[in-house]
Amino acid sequence: MMRFDIMTLFPDLVNTVLGESIIGRAQKSGAIEVHTHNIRDYTEDKHRRVDDTPYGGGKGMLMMAPPIFNCYQAILSQQATDGFEAKNRRVIYLSPTGKVLNQARAAELAAEYDNLILLCGHYEGVDRRIVDEIVDEEISIGDFILTGGEIPACILTDCVARLVDGVLSDAECYEKESISSGLLEYPQYTRPYEYHGVKVPDVLISGHHANIDRWREEQALEMTKNLRPDLLEDR
Repeated sequence: MMRFDIMTLFPDLVNTVLGESIIGRAQKSGAIEVHTHNIRDYTEDKHRRVDDTPYGGGKGMLMMAPPIFNCYQAILSQQATDGFEAKNRRVIYLSPTGKVLNQARAAELAAEYDNLILLCGHYEGVDRRIVDEIVDEEISIGDFILTGGEIPACILTDCVARLVDGVLSDAECYEKESISSGLLEYPQYTRPYEYHGVKVPDVLISGHHANIDRWREEQALEMTKNLRPDLLEDR
């Protein structure tokens, strides 16, 4: 079982996204646990402030270190109360300065850790001191800027969780998917046999599995060459 703890200012957003579909069902089955923690609950300011202006000037507000640290400490205490003892824990800050997430890194996280604590920044980010104190790794989901780390945290959780045993029905569900194999996925078809004048390729209804596998491999290679040639640089 893998446990995700997400530190955020917007837990409802995270719960809504991760409470649906496969990830929602995985939580109900006990294959994974997802816990959201509202950083604002751990501020010591009577007005529940979690941000302040940055030293040195500049526009925007910066999330303060104390509420985040208090939240982190509360997560560890809650885990102990829940009887959860992480064998390998990783604290990740979702940040545009981190290395860009890819399938290989997601697979490593799923294989190596049983607890991921995710920190969602907001405003202009977080006080660097809290990153240096508690964060093991920074991860980005791409070279662009979002308003907060909640959507990246949901993406990372989804990407990693589906690789955990018991989340999907079979390992083949993700091992042969687009990107996982190193190529884009081959085109797929379902009923009806003919749609808007286009028929399903004959090989797929031939019943000849070796030919089907060969066709799929050729199509995956062709699609990758046309759409993502960068993936073929090492092949």
